[in-house]
Amino acid sequence: MSADARVSTLVGRTLAKLGAGHVFGVVGSGNFDVTNTLRAEGVPFTAARHEGGAATMADAYGRMSGKVGVVSTHQGCGFSNAITGIGEAAKSRTPMIVLTADTPAAAIRNNFTIDQDGLARSIGAVAERIHTPASAVADTVRAFRTAVNERRTVVLSLPLDVQAGLAPDSIADVEIPAAFRLRPERRAVEELVDLIRGAARPVFIAGRGGRSARQEILALAQHAGALVATSAVANGLFNGEPFNLGISGGFSSPLTAEMISGADLIVGWGCTLNMWTMRHGRLISAEAKVVQVDVEDGSLGANRPISLGVLGDSALVAEDALTALAAVQAKPTEKYRTQENAKAIAAGSRWRDVAFEDLSGRDLIDPRVLSRELDSLLPTNRILSVDSGNFMGYPSQYLAVPDEFGFCFTQAFQAIGLGLSTAIGAAIAQPHRLPVLGVGDGGFLMGISELETAVRLEIPLVCVVYNDSGYGAEVHHFVEVDPSADLGTVTFPTADIAAIARGFGAQGVVVRSVSDLDTIGQWVADYRKGQQKKPLVIDARIASDGGSWWLAEAFQGH
Repeated sequence: MSADARVSTLVGRTLAKLGAGHVFGVVGSGNFDVTNTLRAEGVPFTAARHEGGAATMADAYGRMSGKVGVVSTHQGCGFSNAITGIGEAAKSRTPMIVLTADTPAAAIRNNFTIDQDGLARSIGAVAERIHTPASAVADTVRAFRTAVNERRTVVLSLPLDVQAGLAPDSIADVEIPAAFRLRPERRAVEELVDLIRGAARPVFIAGRGGRSARQEILALAQHAGALVATSAVANGLFNGEPFNLGISGGFSSPLTAEMISGADLIVGWGCTLNMWTMRHGRLISAEAKVVQVDVEDGSLGANRPISLGVLGDSALVAEDALTALAAVQAKPTEKYRTQENAKAIAAGSRWRDVAFEDLSGRDLIDPRVLSRELDSLLPTNRILSVDSGNFMGYPSQYLAVPDEFGFCFTQAFQAIGLGLSTAIGAAIAQPHRLPVLGVGDGGFLMGISELETAVRLEIPLVCVVYNDSGYGAEVHHFVEVDPSADLGTVTFPTADIAAIARGFGAQGVVVRSVSDLDTIGQWVADYRKGQQKKPLVIDARIASDGGSWWLAEAFQGH
Protein backbone atom coordinates (compact mmCIF):
# COMPACT_ATOMS: atom_id res chain seq x y z
CA MET A 1 0.00 0.00 0.00
CA SER A 2 1.32 3.44 -0.82
CA ALA A 3 2.58 5.62 1.99
CA ASP A 4 0.75 8.84 2.78
CA ALA A 5 2.14 12.22 1.73
CA ARG A 6 1.18 15.84 2.28
CA VAL A 7 -1.26 17.12 -0.29
CA SER A 8 1.03 20.03 -1.20
CA THR A 9 3.77 17.49 -1.93
CA LEU A 10 1.44 15.35 -4.03
CA VAL A 11 0.33 18.36 -6.09
CA GLY A 12 3.91 19.43 -6.79
CA ARG A 13 5.02 15.92 -7.71
CA THR A 14 2.00 15.41 -9.96
CA LEU A 15 2.65 18.64 -11.89
CA ALA A 16 6.29 17.66 -12.32
CA LYS A 17 5.36 14.22 -13.62
CA LEU A 18 2.83 15.68 -16.04
CA GLY A 19 5.51 17.87 -17.62
CA ALA A 20 5.53 21.31 -15.99
CA GLY A 21 8.38 23.14 -17.70
CA HIS A 22 9.39 25.96 -15.38
CA VAL A 23 8.05 27.62 -12.23
CA PHE A 24 8.05 31.37 -11.66
CA GLY A 25 6.88 32.94 -8.46
CA VAL A 26 7.19 34.82 -5.22
CA VAL A 27 7.23 32.39 -2.31
CA GLY A 28 5.35 32.93 0.93
CA SER A 29 4.12 30.62 3.65
CA GLY A 30 1.15 29.38 1.64
CA ASN A 31 3.09 28.19 -1.42
CA PHE A 32 6.44 27.31 0.18
CA ASP A 33 6.08 23.54 0.31
CA VAL A 34 4.51 23.01 -3.12
CA THR A 35 7.16 25.22 -4.77
CA ASN A 36 10.02 23.39 -3.09
CA THR A 37 8.47 20.07 -4.10
CA LEU A 38 8.49 21.15 -7.74
CA ARG A 39 12.13 22.18 -7.39
CA ALA A 40 13.02 18.87 -5.76
CA GLU A 41 11.34 17.05 -8.64
CA GLY A 42 13.61 18.81 -11.14
CA VAL A 43 11.35 21.63 -12.34
CA PRO A 44 13.48 24.81 -12.57
CA PHE A 45 12.34 27.76 -10.46
CA THR A 46 12.82 31.49 -11.00
CA ALA A 47 12.16 33.85 -8.11
CA ALA A 48 10.56 37.04 -9.42
CA ARG A 49 10.38 40.32 -7.53
CA HIS A 50 6.63 40.72 -8.04
CA GLU A 51 3.89 38.19 -8.65
CA GLY A 52 2.74 40.13 -11.72
CA GLY A 53 6.20 39.72 -13.16
CA ALA A 54 6.18 36.00 -12.35
CA ALA A 55 2.87 35.50 -14.17
CA THR A 56 4.09 37.33 -17.28
CA MET A 57 7.37 35.39 -17.26
CA ALA A 58 5.44 32.12 -17.17
CA ASP A 59 3.17 33.32 -19.99
CA ALA A 60 6.12 34.27 -22.21
CA TYR A 61 7.97 31.06 -21.31
CA GLY A 62 4.97 28.97 -22.38
CA ARG A 63 4.54 30.84 -25.67
CA MET A 64 8.19 30.51 -26.64
CA SER A 65 9.02 27.02 -25.30
CA GLY A 66 5.93 24.97 -26.08
CA LYS A 67 5.94 23.76 -22.47
CA VAL A 68 3.56 24.59 -19.64
CA GLY A 69 4.73 27.40 -17.40
CA VAL A 70 3.67 27.48 -13.75
CA VAL A 71 3.11 30.52 -11.55
CA SER A 72 3.36 30.02 -7.79
CA THR A 73 1.73 32.60 -5.48
CA HIS A 74 0.70 33.15 -1.87
CA GLN A 75 -2.99 33.23 -1.06
CA GLY A 76 -5.03 36.43 -1.35
CA CYS A 77 -2.72 39.36 -2.03
CA GLY A 78 -0.07 37.20 -3.71
CA PHE A 79 -2.68 35.97 -6.17
CA SER A 80 -4.22 39.41 -6.69
CA ASN A 81 -0.78 40.91 -7.39
CA ALA A 82 -0.45 38.51 -10.33
CA ILE A 83 -3.82 39.28 -11.89
CA THR A 84 -2.72 41.49 -14.79
CA GLY A 85 -0.16 38.92 -15.95
CA ILE A 86 -2.69 36.11 -15.53
CA GLY A 87 -5.26 38.13 -17.45
CA GLU A 88 -2.86 38.58 -20.37
CA ALA A 89 -2.19 34.84 -20.47
CA ALA A 90 -5.88 33.97 -20.20
CA LYS A 91 -6.92 36.35 -22.98
CA SER A 92 -4.14 34.93 -25.17
CA ARG A 93 -5.18 31.34 -24.40
CA THR A 94 -1.73 30.45 -23.08
CA PRO A 95 -1.63 26.96 -21.53
CA MET A 96 -0.49 27.87 -18.00
CA ILE A 97 -1.01 26.77 -14.42
CA VAL A 98 -1.38 29.35 -11.68
CA LEU A 99 -0.62 27.43 -8.51
CA THR A 100 -1.95 29.57 -5.69
CA ALA A 101 -2.55 28.94 -2.03
CA ASP A 102 -6.00 29.78 -0.64
CA THR A 103 -7.51 30.33 2.76
CA PRO A 104 -9.57 27.53 4.36
CA ALA A 105 -13.25 27.63 3.42
CA ALA A 106 -14.25 28.30 7.03
CA ALA A 107 -11.82 31.22 7.44
CA ILE A 108 -14.26 33.82 6.16
CA ARG A 109 -12.71 36.62 8.27
CA ASN A 110 -9.11 35.79 7.42
CA ASN A 111 -7.35 38.90 6.11
CA PHE A 112 -6.17 36.94 3.04
CA THR A 113 -9.68 35.78 2.09
CA ILE A 114 -10.91 36.81 -1.36
CA ASP A 115 -13.06 35.08 -3.95
CA GLN A 116 -10.16 33.59 -5.89
CA ASP A 117 -12.39 31.49 -8.13
CA GLY A 118 -14.55 34.48 -9.02
CA LEU A 119 -11.52 36.68 -9.65
CA ALA A 120 -9.98 34.04 -11.91
CA ARG A 121 -13.15 33.66 -13.96
CA SER A 122 -13.57 37.43 -14.28
CA ILE A 123 -10.35 37.68 -16.32
CA GLY A 124 -11.05 34.66 -18.50
CA ALA A 125 -9.05 32.02 -16.62
CA VAL A 126 -10.41 28.63 -15.59
CA ALA A 127 -10.90 28.25 -11.83
CA GLU A 128 -9.98 24.86 -10.39
CA ARG A 129 -9.07 23.82 -6.87
CA ILE A 130 -7.86 20.96 -4.73
CA HIS A 131 -11.11 19.95 -3.05
CA THR A 132 -10.03 17.22 -0.63
CA PRO A 133 -6.89 15.22 0.17
CA ALA A 134 -8.42 12.19 -1.51
CA SER A 135 -9.08 14.08 -4.77
CA ALA A 136 -5.79 16.02 -4.84
CA VAL A 137 -4.08 14.05 -7.59
CA ALA A 138 -7.21 13.85 -9.76
CA ASP A 139 -7.86 17.58 -9.28
CA THR A 140 -4.31 18.40 -10.36
CA VAL A 141 -4.49 16.16 -13.43
CA ARG A 142 -7.79 17.74 -14.46
CA ALA A 143 -6.33 21.24 -14.18
CA PHE A 144 -3.24 20.34 -16.20
CA ARG A 145 -5.28 18.54 -18.82
CA THR A 146 -7.53 21.58 -19.25
CA ALA A 147 -4.50 23.83 -19.65
CA VAL A 148 -2.87 21.63 -22.29
CA ASN A 149 -5.77 20.19 -24.27
CA GLU A 150 -8.02 23.25 -24.18
CA ARG A 151 -5.21 25.82 -24.28
CA ARG A 152 -6.41 27.60 -21.18
CA THR A 153 -4.83 29.43 -18.28
CA VAL A 154 -5.94 27.54 -15.17
CA VAL A 155 -5.90 28.87 -11.61
CA LEU A 156 -5.46 25.92 -9.27
CA SER A 157 -6.22 26.96 -5.68
CA LEU A 158 -4.75 25.00 -2.78
CA PRO A 159 -6.63 25.74 0.47
CA LEU A 160 -4.21 25.71 3.40
CA ASP A 161 -6.15 23.16 5.42
CA VAL A 162 -6.43 20.79 2.46
CA GLN A 163 -2.80 21.07 1.38
CA ALA A 164 -1.68 20.25 4.92
CA GLY A 165 -3.71 17.01 4.88
CA LEU A 166 -2.40 13.55 4.08
CA ALA A 167 -3.37 11.28 1.20
CA PRO A 168 -2.00 8.08 -0.38
CA ASP A 169 0.93 8.64 -2.72
CA SER A 170 -0.85 7.64 -5.94
CA ILE A 171 0.92 9.56 -8.69
CA ALA A 172 2.92 6.70 -10.23
CA ASP A 173 0.56 6.25 -13.16
CA VAL A 174 -0.75 9.78 -13.75
CA GLU A 175 -0.84 10.92 -17.34
CA ILE A 176 -2.94 13.00 -19.70
CA PRO A 177 -4.61 11.15 -22.56
CA ALA A 178 -3.48 12.52 -25.92
CA ALA A 179 -5.89 14.94 -27.54
CA PHE A 180 -6.29 14.24 -31.24
CA ARG A 181 -6.23 17.13 -33.66
CA LEU A 182 -9.56 18.16 -35.12
CA ARG A 183 -9.98 17.18 -38.77
CA PRO A 184 -12.41 19.34 -40.78
CA GLU A 185 -15.61 18.06 -42.31
CA ARG A 186 -15.40 17.19 -45.98
CA ARG A 187 -18.12 19.65 -46.97
CA ALA A 188 -16.30 22.53 -45.26
CA VAL A 189 -13.11 21.67 -47.15
CA GLU A 190 -15.00 21.55 -50.44
CA GLU A 191 -16.51 25.00 -49.82
CA LEU A 192 -13.08 26.39 -48.93
CA VAL A 193 -11.61 24.97 -52.14
CA ASP A 194 -14.45 26.45 -54.19
CA LEU A 195 -13.69 29.89 -52.73
CA ILE A 196 -9.98 29.48 -53.43
CA ARG A 197 -10.61 28.44 -57.02
CA GLY A 198 -12.92 31.40 -57.56
CA ALA A 199 -10.46 33.95 -56.18
CA ALA A 200 -8.04 35.94 -58.30
CA ARG A 201 -6.07 37.55 -55.46
CA PRO A 202 -6.12 35.29 -52.38
CA VAL A 203 -4.21 36.13 -49.18
CA PHE A 204 -3.64 33.69 -46.31
CA ILE A 205 -3.12 35.20 -42.84
CA ALA A 206 -1.84 32.93 -40.08
CA GLY A 207 -2.29 33.69 -36.39
CA ARG A 208 -1.12 31.98 -33.25
CA GLY A 209 -3.29 28.97 -34.07
CA GLY A 210 -1.46 28.57 -37.38
CA ARG A 211 2.07 28.62 -35.99
CA SER A 212 2.36 24.83 -36.18
CA ALA A 213 1.09 24.69 -39.77
CA ARG A 214 3.76 26.61 -41.69
CA GLN A 215 4.56 23.92 -44.28
CA GLU A 216 0.93 22.95 -44.89
CA ILE A 217 -0.24 26.57 -45.31
CA LEU A 218 2.66 27.40 -47.62
CA ALA A 219 2.06 24.32 -49.75
CA LEU A 220 -1.60 25.26 -50.20
CA ALA A 221 -0.71 28.90 -50.84
CA GLN A 222 1.72 27.91 -53.58
CA HIS A 223 -0.87 25.74 -55.33
CA ALA A 224 -3.62 28.33 -54.85
CA GLY A 225 -1.58 31.34 -55.96
CA ALA A 226 -1.96 33.05 -52.59
CA LEU A 227 0.23 35.56 -50.80
CA VAL A 228 0.86 34.93 -47.10
CA ALA A 229 1.01 37.15 -44.02
CA THR A 230 0.71 36.78 -40.26
CA SER A 231 -0.92 38.47 -37.34
CA ALA A 232 1.55 40.15 -34.97
CA VAL A 233 1.75 37.18 -32.59
CA ALA A 234 2.83 34.86 -35.43
CA ASN A 235 5.45 37.26 -36.79
CA GLY A 236 8.32 35.38 -38.43
CA LEU A 237 6.32 32.28 -39.34
CA PHE A 238 6.79 32.67 -43.10
CA ASN A 239 10.35 34.01 -43.11
CA GLY A 240 12.23 33.01 -46.26
CA GLU A 241 9.06 32.75 -48.35
CA PRO A 242 9.28 35.15 -51.34
CA PHE A 243 5.54 35.87 -51.24
CA ASN A 244 5.49 36.70 -47.52
CA LEU A 245 3.98 40.12 -46.84
CA GLY A 246 4.98 40.19 -43.16
CA ILE A 247 2.61 41.42 -40.46
CA SER A 248 -0.99 42.21 -41.34
CA GLY A 249 -2.52 45.12 -39.43
CA GLY A 250 -1.25 48.28 -37.82
CA PHE A 251 2.36 47.22 -38.33
CA SER A 252 1.93 46.59 -42.08
CA SER A 253 4.18 48.47 -44.44
CA PRO A 254 2.28 50.56 -47.03
CA LEU A 255 2.92 47.88 -49.67
CA THR A 256 1.70 45.09 -47.41
CA ALA A 257 -1.46 47.01 -46.53
CA GLU A 258 -2.09 47.72 -50.21
CA MET A 259 -1.77 44.09 -51.24
CA ILE A 260 -3.92 42.74 -48.42
CA SER A 261 -6.64 45.32 -49.05
CA GLY A 262 -6.48 44.34 -52.73
CA ALA A 263 -7.31 40.70 -51.96
CA ASP A 264 -10.61 39.22 -53.08
CA LEU A 265 -10.24 36.30 -50.63
CA ILE A 266 -8.76 36.41 -47.13
CA VAL A 267 -8.29 33.17 -45.21
CA GLY A 268 -7.42 33.41 -41.52
CA TRP A 269 -5.57 30.35 -40.19
CA GLY A 270 -5.92 30.19 -36.42
CA CYS A 271 -6.31 33.96 -36.58
CA THR A 272 -9.17 35.92 -35.04
CA LEU A 273 -8.96 38.68 -37.70
CA ASN A 274 -9.50 41.26 -34.96
CA MET A 275 -9.36 45.05 -35.14
CA TRP A 276 -5.56 45.03 -34.90
CA THR A 277 -4.96 42.49 -37.66
CA MET A 278 -7.58 43.96 -40.00
CA ARG A 279 -7.33 47.65 -39.00
CA HIS A 280 -10.98 47.78 -38.00
CA GLY A 281 -11.84 46.12 -41.32
CA ARG A 282 -9.93 48.63 -43.47
CA LEU A 283 -7.76 45.85 -44.91
CA ILE A 284 -10.81 43.99 -46.23
CA SER A 285 -12.16 45.22 -49.53
CA ALA A 286 -15.89 45.39 -50.15
CA GLU A 287 -15.68 42.51 -52.65
CA ALA A 288 -13.50 40.22 -50.54
CA LYS A 289 -14.71 36.89 -49.20
CA VAL A 290 -13.47 36.10 -45.68
CA VAL A 291 -12.80 32.61 -44.34
CA GLN A 292 -11.78 31.67 -40.82
CA VAL A 293 -10.17 28.37 -39.82
CA ASP A 294 -10.11 27.62 -36.10
CA VAL A 295 -10.39 24.76 -33.62
CA GLU A 296 -13.05 26.65 -31.65
CA ASP A 297 -16.51 27.27 -33.00
CA GLY A 298 -16.89 30.36 -30.81
CA SER A 299 -13.98 32.05 -32.58
CA LEU A 300 -15.50 31.75 -36.04
CA GLY A 301 -16.94 35.12 -37.00
CA ALA A 302 -16.42 36.49 -33.49
CA ASN A 303 -14.79 39.72 -34.67
CA ARG A 304 -16.28 40.26 -38.12
CA PRO A 305 -18.69 38.73 -40.63
CA ILE A 306 -17.23 35.78 -42.50
CA SER A 307 -18.20 33.99 -45.68
CA LEU A 308 -17.16 30.59 -44.34
CA GLY A 309 -16.06 29.17 -41.03
CA VAL A 310 -14.06 25.95 -41.03
CA LEU A 311 -13.80 24.08 -37.75
CA GLY A 312 -10.51 22.22 -37.62
CA ASP A 313 -6.78 22.20 -36.98
CA SER A 314 -5.01 24.62 -39.35
CA ALA A 315 -2.47 22.08 -40.56
CA LEU A 316 -5.11 19.41 -41.24
CA VAL A 317 -7.43 21.88 -42.97
CA ALA A 318 -4.62 23.10 -45.24
CA GLU A 319 -3.52 19.52 -45.93
CA ASP A 320 -7.04 18.37 -46.83
CA ALA A 321 -7.70 21.49 -48.88
CA LEU A 322 -4.51 20.95 -50.90
CA THR A 323 -5.51 17.36 -51.63
CA ALA A 324 -8.97 18.47 -52.76
CA LEU A 325 -7.61 21.38 -54.80
CA ALA A 326 -4.97 19.25 -56.52
CA ALA A 327 -7.68 16.77 -57.53
CA VAL A 328 -9.42 19.42 -59.63
CA GLN A 329 -6.43 21.62 -60.44
CA ALA A 330 -3.36 19.51 -61.10
CA LYS A 331 -0.81 22.33 -61.35
CA PRO A 332 -0.24 25.41 -59.17
CA THR A 333 -1.77 28.63 -60.47
CA GLU A 334 -0.05 32.00 -60.43
CA LYS A 335 -2.86 34.40 -59.46
CA TYR A 336 -1.40 36.76 -56.81
CA ARG A 337 2.05 35.11 -56.86
CA THR A 338 3.42 36.98 -59.88
CA GLN A 339 7.11 37.73 -60.33
CA GLU A 340 6.21 41.41 -60.34
CA ASN A 341 4.65 41.04 -56.89
CA ALA A 342 7.63 39.02 -55.68
CA LYS A 343 9.97 41.85 -56.67
CA ALA A 344 7.71 44.44 -55.06
CA ILE A 345 7.54 42.43 -51.83
CA ALA A 346 11.31 42.05 -51.72
CA ALA A 347 11.75 45.79 -52.21
CA GLY A 348 8.97 47.23 -50.04
CA SER A 349 7.42 44.84 -47.52
CA ARG A 350 10.02 45.66 -44.84
CA TRP A 351 9.78 48.99 -43.07
CA ARG A 352 13.54 49.52 -43.15
CA ASP A 353 13.24 49.80 -46.95
CA VAL A 354 10.54 52.49 -46.76
CA ALA A 355 11.87 56.05 -47.03
CA PHE A 356 11.03 58.58 -44.31
CA GLU A 357 12.12 62.03 -43.15
CA ASP A 358 14.66 61.73 -40.34
CA LEU A 359 13.36 63.77 -37.38
CA SER A 360 16.56 63.43 -35.33
CA GLY A 361 17.97 66.64 -33.84
CA ARG A 362 18.21 68.73 -30.68
CA ASP A 363 19.69 65.78 -28.75
CA LEU A 364 16.84 63.47 -29.79
CA ILE A 365 16.99 60.50 -32.15
CA ASP A 366 14.26 59.46 -34.55
CA PRO A 367 12.89 56.15 -33.18
CA ARG A 368 12.79 54.71 -36.69
CA VAL A 369 16.46 55.51 -37.23
CA LEU A 370 17.29 54.05 -33.82
CA SER A 371 15.40 50.83 -34.55
CA ARG A 372 16.85 50.43 -38.04
CA GLU A 373 20.41 50.89 -36.80
CA LEU A 374 19.93 48.47 -33.91
CA ASP A 375 18.57 45.90 -36.33
CA SER A 376 21.91 46.03 -38.14
CA LEU A 377 24.02 46.20 -34.97
CA LEU A 378 22.51 43.42 -32.86
CA PRO A 379 22.98 39.70 -33.62
CA THR A 380 20.23 38.30 -35.85
CA ASN A 381 19.66 35.19 -33.73
CA ARG A 382 17.42 37.05 -31.33
CA ILE A 383 14.16 36.80 -29.46
CA LEU A 384 12.30 40.10 -29.43
CA SER A 385 9.75 41.04 -26.78
CA VAL A 386 7.60 44.16 -27.03
CA ASP A 387 5.75 46.06 -24.32
CA SER A 388 2.61 48.07 -25.06
CA GLY A 389 2.53 51.78 -25.84
CA ASN A 390 2.98 54.46 -28.47
CA PHE A 391 6.49 53.20 -29.31
CA MET A 392 5.53 49.57 -29.94
CA GLY A 393 5.51 49.70 -33.72
CA TYR A 394 9.17 50.66 -33.99
CA PRO A 395 10.72 47.44 -32.66
CA SER A 396 7.93 45.36 -34.19
CA GLN A 397 8.44 46.90 -37.63
CA TYR A 398 12.19 47.42 -37.78
CA LEU A 399 13.78 44.65 -35.70
CA ALA A 400 13.72 41.45 -37.74
CA VAL A 401 13.22 38.09 -36.04
CA PRO A 402 14.51 34.70 -37.24
CA ASP A 403 11.20 32.80 -36.97
CA GLU A 404 7.89 32.59 -35.09
CA PHE A 405 9.75 31.72 -31.88
CA GLY A 406 11.73 34.95 -32.14
CA PHE A 407 8.86 37.32 -31.36
CA CYS A 408 7.00 37.44 -28.05
CA PHE A 409 4.05 39.81 -28.12
CA THR A 410 2.06 39.93 -24.86
CA GLN A 411 -0.58 42.42 -25.97
CA ALA A 412 -4.00 40.81 -25.52
CA PHE A 413 -4.70 42.88 -22.39
CA GLN A 414 -2.99 46.00 -23.78
CA ALA A 415 -1.31 46.52 -20.41
CA ILE A 416 1.91 48.49 -20.29
CA GLY A 417 4.60 47.32 -17.90
CA LEU A 418 4.70 43.64 -18.93
CA GLY A 419 7.63 43.96 -21.33
CA LEU A 420 10.59 43.37 -19.00
CA SER A 421 9.02 40.27 -17.48
CA THR A 422 8.04 39.06 -20.96
CA ALA A 423 11.64 39.37 -22.08
CA ILE A 424 12.92 37.39 -19.08
CA GLY A 425 10.43 34.56 -19.61
CA ALA A 426 11.23 34.47 -23.33
CA ALA A 427 14.97 34.43 -22.61
CA ILE A 428 14.59 31.44 -20.29
CA ALA A 429 12.54 29.65 -22.94
CA GLN A 430 15.10 30.32 -25.70
CA PRO A 431 18.48 30.65 -23.93
CA HIS A 432 20.49 30.26 -27.15
CA ARG A 433 19.12 33.54 -28.56
CA LEU A 434 19.88 37.13 -27.71
CA PRO A 435 16.88 38.52 -25.81
CA VAL A 436 15.89 42.03 -26.94
CA LEU A 437 13.17 44.17 -25.38
CA GLY A 438 11.39 47.12 -26.94
CA VAL A 439 9.72 49.20 -24.21
CA GLY A 440 8.61 52.75 -23.43
CA ASP A 441 9.91 54.69 -20.46
CA GLY A 442 6.55 54.43 -18.69
CA GLY A 443 6.28 50.68 -19.10
CA PHE A 444 9.93 50.10 -18.20
CA LEU A 445 9.67 52.06 -14.98
CA MET A 446 6.39 50.36 -14.13
CA GLY A 447 7.98 46.89 -14.23
CA ILE A 448 11.55 47.83 -13.30
CA SER A 449 11.71 45.62 -10.19
CA GLU A 450 12.35 42.68 -12.50
CA LEU A 451 15.55 44.28 -13.79
CA GLU A 452 17.11 42.92 -10.62
CA THR A 453 15.88 39.47 -11.67
CA ALA A 454 17.60 39.78 -15.06
CA VAL A 455 20.81 40.95 -13.34
CA ARG A 456 20.65 38.14 -10.77
CA LEU A 457 20.09 35.52 -13.47
CA GLU A 458 22.93 37.03 -15.56
CA ILE A 459 20.72 37.33 -18.64
CA PRO A 460 22.44 39.30 -21.44
CA LEU A 461 19.25 41.19 -22.21
CA VAL A 462 19.20 44.28 -24.43
CA CYS A 463 16.49 46.68 -23.23
CA VAL A 464 15.72 49.38 -25.78
CA VAL A 465 13.83 52.06 -23.85
CA TYR A 466 12.06 54.52 -26.16
CA ASN A 467 12.16 57.42 -23.72
CA ASP A 468 9.77 60.26 -24.55
CA SER A 469 9.23 61.28 -20.91
CA GLY A 470 5.57 60.40 -20.78
CA TYR A 471 2.79 58.02 -21.68
CA GLY A 472 3.11 58.70 -25.38
CA ALA A 473 -0.12 57.06 -26.55
CA GLU A 474 -2.17 59.19 -24.19
CA VAL A 475 -0.21 62.36 -25.00
CA HIS A 476 -0.95 62.06 -28.70
CA HIS A 477 -4.50 60.82 -28.21
CA PHE A 478 -5.55 63.60 -25.86
CA VAL A 479 -4.00 66.29 -28.06
CA GLU A 480 -5.79 64.85 -31.07
CA VAL A 481 -9.11 65.02 -29.24
CA ASP A 482 -8.44 68.42 -27.66
CA PRO A 483 -5.38 70.46 -28.78
CA SER A 484 -5.64 72.55 -25.59
CA ALA A 485 -5.67 69.53 -23.23
CA ASP A 486 -3.56 69.75 -20.06
CA LEU A 487 -1.02 66.93 -20.40
CA GLY A 488 0.46 67.31 -16.93
CA THR A 489 -1.01 63.99 -15.86
CA VAL A 490 0.77 62.00 -18.57
CA THR A 491 4.11 63.80 -18.98
CA PHE A 492 7.07 63.73 -16.61
CA PRO A 493 10.56 65.18 -16.16
CA THR A 494 13.04 63.11 -18.17
CA ALA A 495 14.26 60.22 -16.01
CA ASP A 496 17.88 59.10 -16.28
CA ILE A 497 16.95 55.52 -16.95
CA ALA A 498 20.53 54.55 -17.81
CA ALA A 499 21.68 55.66 -14.35
CA ILE A 500 18.80 53.84 -12.69
CA ALA A 501 19.72 50.69 -14.62
CA ARG A 502 23.33 50.94 -13.43
CA GLY A 503 22.00 51.09 -9.88
CA PHE A 504 20.41 47.68 -10.45
CA GLY A 505 23.75 46.29 -11.66
CA ALA A 506 23.00 46.49 -15.38
CA GLN A 507 24.97 48.41 -17.98
CA GLY A 508 23.23 51.64 -18.98
CA VAL A 509 23.88 54.00 -21.89
CA VAL A 510 22.10 57.13 -23.08
CA VAL A 511 21.52 57.41 -26.84
CA ARG A 512 20.64 60.74 -28.42
CA SER A 513 22.14 60.20 -31.87
CA VAL A 514 23.44 57.47 -34.16
CA SER A 515 27.00 58.18 -33.01
CA ASP A 516 26.02 57.21 -29.45
CA LEU A 517 25.34 53.69 -30.68
CA ASP A 518 29.10 53.14 -30.99
CA THR A 519 29.23 52.55 -27.24
CA ILE A 520 27.00 49.51 -27.68
CA GLY A 521 29.50 47.85 -30.03
CA GLN A 522 31.76 46.60 -27.22
CA TRP A 523 28.82 45.07 -25.38
CA VAL A 524 27.83 43.23 -28.58
CA ALA A 525 31.42 42.10 -29.16
CA ASP A 526 31.59 40.68 -25.63
CA TYR A 527 28.25 38.96 -26.14
CA ARG A 528 29.46 37.28 -29.32
CA LYS A 529 32.44 35.92 -27.37
CA GLY A 530 30.15 34.55 -24.65
CA GLN A 531 31.58 37.01 -22.15
CA GLN A 532 28.56 39.22 -21.56
CA LYS A 533 26.44 38.48 -18.49
CA LYS A 534 25.03 41.92 -17.79
CA PRO A 535 21.79 43.29 -19.19
CA LEU A 536 22.24 46.39 -21.34
CA VAL A 537 19.70 49.20 -20.93
CA ILE A 538 19.65 51.67 -23.83
CA ASP A 539 18.05 54.91 -22.63
CA ALA A 540 17.07 56.30 -26.06
CA ARG A 541 15.87 59.90 -25.97
CA ILE A 542 13.50 59.84 -28.93
CA ALA A 543 12.02 62.51 -31.16
CA SER A 544 8.27 62.58 -31.68
CA ASP A 545 6.79 61.54 -35.00
CA GLY A 546 3.43 63.00 -34.04
CA GLY A 547 1.92 59.83 -32.67
CA SER A 548 1.57 56.32 -34.00
CA TRP A 549 -1.24 55.65 -36.42
CA TRP A 550 -1.65 52.04 -35.25
CA LEU A 551 -2.71 53.30 -31.81
CA ALA A 552 -4.77 56.13 -33.26
CA GLU A 553 -6.76 53.48 -35.10
CA ALA A 554 -7.07 51.38 -31.96
CA PHE A 555 -8.40 54.27 -29.89
CA GLN A 556 -11.34 54.51 -32.30
CA GLY A 557 -12.72 51.31 -30.81
CA HIS A 558 -12.35 52.42 -27.18
